[in-house]
Amino acid sequence: MQPIHTLHDFFDRTGAEVRLYHMGRRVEPCSLRTLADLENDTSPWPLPWQGQARLGIVFRLGDLADPLIWFLALPLDEQGQLVPAPRDAFLQRLLVTLGRNVERVGHHASDSGEIDNLMHDNPLAFTPSLPFQAMLHARATHDTGNPASPHLEPVEAYLSGQQQVDWQFLGLQGLADFAVRLDEEAASLLASTLPTLPDEVLHSLCYCLEHVTIPAALAHALRDRGEQAAAAGHLETLCACVRAVGSAERTIAGPWFDSLLDDPAACGPDLLAAIAARGWEHLEDGQRLPRFLERLAQQSKADFSSAARDLALIPRLRLPVLVTLREARQDSAIGQRLAGLAQ
Repeated sequence: MQPIHTLHDFFDRTGAEVRLYHMGRRVEPCSLRTLADLENDTSPWPLPWQGQARLGIVFRLGDLADPLIWFLALPLDEQGQLVPAPRDAFLQRLLVTLGRNVERVGHHASDSGEIDNLMHDNPLAFTPSLPFQAMLHARATHDTGNPASPHLEPVEAYLSGQQQVDWQFLGLQGLADFAVRLDEEAASLLASTLPTLPDEVLHSLCYCLEHVTIPAALAHALRDRGEQAAAAGHLETLCACVRAVGSAERTIAGPWFDSLLDDPAACGPDLLAAIAARGWEHLEDGQRLPRFLERLAQQSKADFSSAARDLALIPRLRLPVLVTLREARQDSAIGQRLAGLAQ
């Protein structure tokens, strides 16, 4: 039997039923080929987060009734390529746990407990935020054709405006299930009820919607709600709407981001972080990216170097970010930040 050198090898040799999900910038499906390309040094990780390739791995070995779930944060270098040593150490421990005979895993469900326990003291393991956990569960159940959680029904009734439900009893899992199953009809109903949603519900809903593609009508409603929040000085609500609109089409999100970047009063560290975290795709623009980086550099409380480095790890943004930094005038906010870092 050929040796196992990568996580991709492990899942391939064990015959596990496995689904991968990005857990960095958004919760969305990730192909096994993407993992193989990273581990084989073929291409950088497409969606890095804080210098890591964050993965949710949902897999079933043999005749196990319930799948196992691993959350792994694989370190990346400055080029977005895998730093192999931590992965190798984890893989070594995994193979030792299995007695190096991976073929038996497919037939012995009792091994699953030991394998799952590897996460308890694993330096690569991480605990996602509650919205990320809820979205992973919603994605995985939907992708495998399983029913949504019981929390979905009251959420649908409440958000459609068709039934009075005490919003305080709405579960985050139900909101995540709703977001994953969002269609044009549900989005249209939500757009009509969005103006009256309590801020608490809107925040949790946006933290789920930011992981899915939202239709135009809903995106416009979110922008309107965000603008109202900005006028009222409700920063958390504004940022939540910005994060959700980040998953909308470019013709909607881009112009809103431009108007926000044109307003110095709006461009605090929290808003800029929301744009970078969930709206990074809209920064792939020859004018918007330099404007964003300039606003970021103007914020004394923002960690400019870390934020710029994080964006530069995204393959499609790497060259534009580096060019913007290199071409910045010395008297600009970016130039002054870079000069400060050089001292």
